[in-house]
This record gives sequence, C-alpha cells and structure tokens, in this order.
Amino acid sequence: MDTREALRQARELDLDLVEVAPQADPPVCRIMDYGKFKYERDVRQKEARKKQSRTGLKEIKFRPKIDPHDYATKKGHVTRFLEAGNKVKITIMFRGREMAHTDLGRKILDRLVSDLGELVVVEAMPKQEGRNMIMVISPNKRHLEARAKERAREAREQVVSAAAPAPDPVMGSEPQLEVELHAEPAAASDEG
Repeated sequence: MDTREALRQARELDLDLVEVAPQADPPVCRIMDYGKFKYERDVRQKEARKKQSRTGLKEIKFRPKIDPHDYATKKGHVTRFLEAGNKVKITIMFRGREMAHTDLGRKILDRLVSDLGELVVVEAMPKQEGRNMIMVISPNKRHLEARAKERAREAREQVVSAAAPAPDPVMGSEPQLEVELHAEPAAASDEG
C-alpha cells in the first residue's frame, strides 16, 4: 500500500501509522492507537518484572568466641534469610591473636552448615580474606518447595478443622432436652 494512502486511512480512523518492522523490504507499518500500545506494553513489562524472583545477598557476621545463645540467634537470622530465598554471606571476623586460631572460625562455619542441614547449599567454601573468613550459602530450592507444600497442606487442614462444628463445651456432645420451669406464685401469709 502506498504511504500516503496509509496515512490518509489512519487519519480517517483517528489512529496512528506506526512502523513495526523497518528492516523488512518493504518496511511494515500498522495502523493503531500508539498511546494505547505503549501503555499496554508498559503494563506487560511491569507484570514480567513482578514475576521475576530477585535473590538478595544478606550478610551475617560471627566472631570466633561466640556465645551459644548468640550463635543460636544468628543461626535463626540465617534460617530466616534462606527461607525468604536470599543468599547469605557469612563472615567470621578475627582480631589480634585470634588470627593464630582460624581453625575456630572454620569450625563455626562447619557447625552452622551441619545445623542448617538440608536447607542450605554451600556456594563458596570458606576462604580467608585478610582478617575475615568468608563463606556464601544459598537456599536449597527443593527443600524450600517441599516446606512450602507442607505449610500449604497444614493451612488447608486448619481451614477444614475450623469449618467443622465443634461440640458445645457446656452441653457436651449428647443432645439435651430443653425444659422450661415456671415458678408458682407464693401464697400470701396472714401475719398481721
């Protein structure tokens, strides 16, 4: 079709003539509402971005002489980060004479990986960088999916059990007969 004819048709329909394939021979154009086209394209791109999963890198720091309670607390933070789908960079910080005992830091990292068990995959084995020992772990996707299915099943069971009528604690589980009691008027006394 001639370019002038296509422009005339687009103006008659109050639309735009948009070139969609300039490399083709001859170039391909389409008559459309360009503003609506841009809006729909942006909406599709926004939806695609929502569906993307972004994994962040969280960092947690330990010391070689960590208290058992502090270790448990930090292990809980690591577990929470992994369950959220984030990778975790674990840093053991050494100071002064602690540098002579880097094996203590390695033991802490090994203990953490063994405590977390199936939940983690070690991405970067522990390595010494100056005064720090660093290890990167990431969540085990299969384990997270299995855990999510288990939680969904438990949630469904709770909904089903909440929907079932519970026995009345006052009445018990057996049906009771309702009886109406009427008080008889008291006789007037002749005391006076």
